[in-house]
Amino acid sequence: MRRALNLSFLGALAALAVVAVWLWGFGGAAVLSAWAADGQRDVQNAMAHLLRALKGGEAGALAGLMGLCFAYGFFHAAGPGHGKVLIGGYGAARKIPLVRLSVLAVLSSLAQALSAVLLVYAGVFLLGLTRESMTGLAEDWAAPASYVAIALVGLWLALRGARKLWRERAHTIQHEHDGHHTHDDGSCSCGHKHGPTIDEAAEIHGLRDALLLIGAVAIRPCTGALFLLILTWRLGLDWAGIAGAFVMGLGTASVTVSVAFIAVFFRSSLMAQAGDGKAALKLSALIELAAGALIMLAALSLL
Repeated sequence: MRRALNLSFLGALAALAVVAVWLWGFGGAAVLSAWAADGQRDVQNAMAHLLRALKGGEAGALAGLMGLCFAYGFFHAAGPGHGKVLIGGYGAARKIPLVRLSVLAVLSSLAQALSAVLLVYAGVFLLGLTRESMTGLAEDWAAPASYVAIALVGLWLALRGARKLWRERAHTIQHEHDGHHTHDDGSCSCGHKHGPTIDEAAEIHGLRDALLLIGAVAIRPCTGALFLLILTWRLGLDWAGIAGAFVMGLGTASVTVSVAFIAVFFRSSLMAQAGDGKAALKLSALIELAAGALIMLAALSLL
């Protein structure tokens, strides 16, 4: 069982390594970025045309604009980015229901849209910033801050996984020395419970973890949402811009929810081979350590 478990874990790491090497070693990230950028540029041009049509009162312009906003959000999320890295890595690292992780993915995308709305209207009414200034603020300050926050989340997960491994090792050494036997429920032959079960060890810490994930993504507003909000403000179509920004968030969420599904399936497939005993606790800690390290490295590469 242990040999099969180790082989499965190593196989999963090898697959992730191949993807990482293709993305950052053989230009895969550049290919994805170019494809996504072309899509975003085409959508922006069509968006400007539909905004003029909406200003002129043409029928169907609003529905077309919302559809384009959703498409822009999809293209924005399809390229290499921080939201997918964080949601996917967290879903692989921690035991969390798919529905809950999907809700976090949607909320983080909508929070990113909200940060764009707040930046634009604070910049316009309070700071008197130009479009270029707001875009520069988002790219030069908010983006690095977001990457640093995500790297810190990755470090936090990696350290938590390492701490679990250390405790498990110390617990094993102590019981081998004392001659006790550990059961799957965390108790041992001495009559005491020295460690959590796999479900207890993997339990998500509710609001704290959710706020960390959402905040790390939301720090950086989407530049497409900034573009839309500034144009609609100038045209006197503020309500359309705000609605479009949140529809962009839903387009982004369509990708991050898919990543959440893959991450949860990846983790559950590995953990199913380990059962509920000590091997599962060890595997859970290893996955958390590896996922945290990958999140941290990906965020630092984006930085």
